[in-house]
Amino acid sequence: MNVADAMTPRSEVVSVDIPGTREDVLEYLQERGFSSVPIVKQGDEGETFRGLVTRESLIEQPDEDQLAMLVREVPTIEPSATLTELAALVLESGERRVPVIDEDELVGIVTVTDVVRAIAEGEENGDTEVGGLATREINTVYRETPLPVAERELDYAGVPYAVVLDDEGRQAGMLTEVDVIEVARVVQGESDPGDAVANQDDEWMWEGIKAVGSRAIPTLNVEIPAEPVAEFMTEDLVTVSGRKRAREAAQLMISHDIEQIPLVSGDELAGIVRDVDLLEALV
Repeated sequence: MNVADAMTPRSEVVSVDIPGTREDVLEYLQERGFSSVPIVKQGDEGETFRGLVTRESLIEQPDEDQLAMLVREVPTIEPSATLTELAALVLESGERRVPVIDEDELVGIVTVTDVVRAIAEGEENGDTEVGGLATREINTVYRETPLPVAERELDYAGVPYAVVLDDEGRQAGMLTEVDVIEVARVVQGESDPGDAVANQDDEWMWEGIKAVGSRAIPTLNVEIPAEPVAEFMTEDLVTVSGRKRAREAAQLMISHDIEQIPLVSGDELAGIVRDVDLLEALV
């Protein structure tokens, strides 16, 4: 199966032209929940792909307004490439959305989910047992942890999920970065930090906020509700055993619209099967 058969075609891909400003992509990243937006430039010879602007680009560069300075170069792939070649590119680069380019022109976007769907539908190899594909290091969070702290844990762990544990240390649900994004509010404006140190006595505050002077500075603030993780997690866990095949796991991911499934051995949590783990079966 080729990339062209699995990708979302250009006609269905939202993009933004340069020159432009961060405001031009905020609607898509903030209000529509996109993780990134392709950036293109129109010229006499037509449209040229320039890169992606991601949610992280805006947060990491809060003072930058020019779209061209926020663009990040990413790996691309040709429409004639196989899904095996795509899987190898995704595993090497860590990119979940890969622009499909034909002679510098954006012709589509292909994602990890597109590959998982091909495995689920039998278009690609799905016979490998997931026990050999699963990641054994599991990211977890306590159910009573305030959501802003849990979001920091996801960020520091570098993974988009956490298995939620109850008071007995048993799996009680799943929290993903999508759950956080759905309730987070991105606020752009000015902040006057003054000289105050906030929330140092809060038992969940890892580090006090240090005074940075009294001048007003432009900021991009992400407001996250402070309620516990238990109020935002998915309680009905879908799990798999190590003997399940990659195709069965892929079918569960597609039908439940999830990107990771806990691996269990009896009643014990033994690992995590992420969608990108299934791509290992193709390379």
